[in-house]
Amino acid sequence: MEQRTGLRERKKNATWELLRKTALDLFEERGFENVSVAEIAAAAEVSKATVFNYFPAKEDLVIGGMKHHTGDAARIVRERRRGQTPHGALCEHYLHLLDRSAPQVGLSDNPVFLRVQHLIMATPSLRISAMDYRRQASVQLASALIEEGNSELTSRLVASQLLHTQHILVEVNVRRLLAGDPIDDIRLAAVNAAHHAFGLLEHGIGDLMRRETEPPAPDAAYGPDGCRFDYLHGESEVREATERALAETGNEVLEALTDPDRR
Repeated sequence: MEQRTGLRERKKNATWELLRKTALDLFEERGFENVSVAEIAAAAEVSKATVFNYFPAKEDLVIGGMKHHTGDAARIVRERRRGQTPHGALCEHYLHLLDRSAPQVGLSDNPVFLRVQHLIMATPSLRISAMDYRRQASVQLASALIEEGNSELTSRLVASQLLHTQHILVEVNVRRLLAGDPIDDIRLAAVNAAHHAFGLLEHGIGDLMRRETEPPAPDAAYGPDGCRFDYLHGESEVREATERALAETGNEVLEALTDPDRR
């Protein structure tokens, strides 16, 4: 039974790897938005249903691993030792992951990790999906803080600040990694950046960046309500929609109606 189970698991893992590699190859060649799940299935010589059995959504072929980490921050904060703050626990864990060159902190030189990060950077829809995973993590962290008896407002504010701070730190690491910087150099800078960033959360912004010079003159194009004087509600949206329609459809009637020389 153990041998059969082991063989079954190896086959499942092999199929998972095949599907992901096939998908990444196609996404890199043609772009994420230009490849369908059916095409991935055909290239891997499996059914479309098989792909969905392993990856419930197309995005999961690239960033599915993120969903398994949405509860990490909440768990770490729940399990923090007596007397430790949420930001102290998360900073400690972040530094631990840096030391291990973990992909969660953007410090892995694994080739697949690098391929995935290149795709995310090049694909707006993937960045939006990744953003939603961060939102879910923030919601779970806020819930953990509320469970401890903290107010909802304070819990949500703290969770949002903590996770957005960590996101910015990770993003810096990833961008340097993709630029080809040595991983040891990135780690050293990342440790210093973490102490600085979490230090701001601990001690507050205070007088940081207080202006010591006279401000520039107000932009005369904007009114007291913050809107441009020449802004007409809906005009830019209509213009953009018309331009997209012209570019996509080639509709001769629409082109005639929008011709500036039309009499």
